[in-house]
Amino acid sequence: MSRYTAIVGLVTALAMTSGAYAQTNLSAETGPPTGAVGASILTLAEVAAFEGVANIQVATGQTLTNSVQNVAEGKTDIAAAPFILPFLMSRGAGPYAALGDQGKELASKIAVLYTYRIAAFPIFAYESGNFNGWQDVAGKTIYNGPPRGAALNRARAVIKLATGLEDGNGYQGLQVNWGQAVKTITDGSAAANVLPVNFPDARMSQAAAAGNIKVWSFPKDIFEGEATQKYMKAPGTVAVEFPITPDLFGPGISVVSEDDTFRAPGEVGGDVVSVDMDFELAKALTAAFLKNIDVYKNKTPYMSNVFLGETDTALTSLCGPMPIKYHPGAVAAWEEAGYTLPDCAKP
Repeated sequence: MSRYTAIVGLVTALAMTSGAYAQTNLSAETGPPTGAVGASILTLAEVAAFEGVANIQVATGQTLTNSVQNVAEGKTDIAAAPFILPFLMSRGAGPYAALGDQGKELASKIAVLYTYRIAAFPIFAYESGNFNGWQDVAGKTIYNGPPRGAALNRARAVIKLATGLEDGNGYQGLQVNWGQAVKTITDGSAAANVLPVNFPDARMSQAAAAGNIKVWSFPKDIFEGEATQKYMKAPGTVAVEFPITPDLFGPGISVVSEDDTFRAPGEVGGDVVSVDMDFELAKALTAAFLKNIDVYKNKTPYMSNVFLGETDTALTSLCGPMPIKYHPGAVAAWEEAGYTLPDCAKP
């Protein structure tokens, strides 16, 4: 895959229907195009061109740990950001441990345009395999994300909550880049998978072409327990609960739960820019999102289920220990569109 995914044809086609568009050229980085982070940034590129705001050149399949730092350092204009990353950056922790005290300064340079739920983290495996859910993790190989990044950190934390086991000490984690995710699921390299999923889920749906899949909900007693409830109040984390329906994840994919509810810890994030981005540009990008929110929701079946347009801090994970806030231009766009943002999320 080349570093940048060109959207020239798309931009040209939109320009023909919407008139001339601004010649501002921006760069953006995001994760797999099959997930919410990819769908969001790619749709922003589309609506920004349609609304005459900017041309955005998008790099998909990136490690968002690096992408968030690139925005903070002024190397990239826009990035999809799981909110756990700016928090860890501000502490010089996790994948940003090498930054030390510099991490706090870099995190202060990041601002949010809008937020969304990125994914939930259950465990899933083929029905034909000899795997029976969370209690079977011990001693098994579990595909838990790419070699580095927020998804891997989240999957490891979720597995530890559910089982008490750590990667390399109780089970063997398998890390493979996103571009090889479906192949890795289908080729039997791992007994099961703990990966970010949506409702329905594009990656799982592709894998289900090779056989029926079972998804195990988080154990109810552990989900409702003190440790998990505390964890889901951490930056970038939310509780995800959905009624189980036959098409929750897609055809050929069933859910195992103690009752009629699917439960899992979830990841929240948003599309972020530098605090130094021009006020009017940040405002226009956010206004393009708000005006075209139905375009986002209609891009894929799952995008209508990712909390787009929400401002409640329980769903956005802003405020509290979260070190980043909305960009001033984004605040203006939200408020002009009739939304009320919590004061603690404003700069």
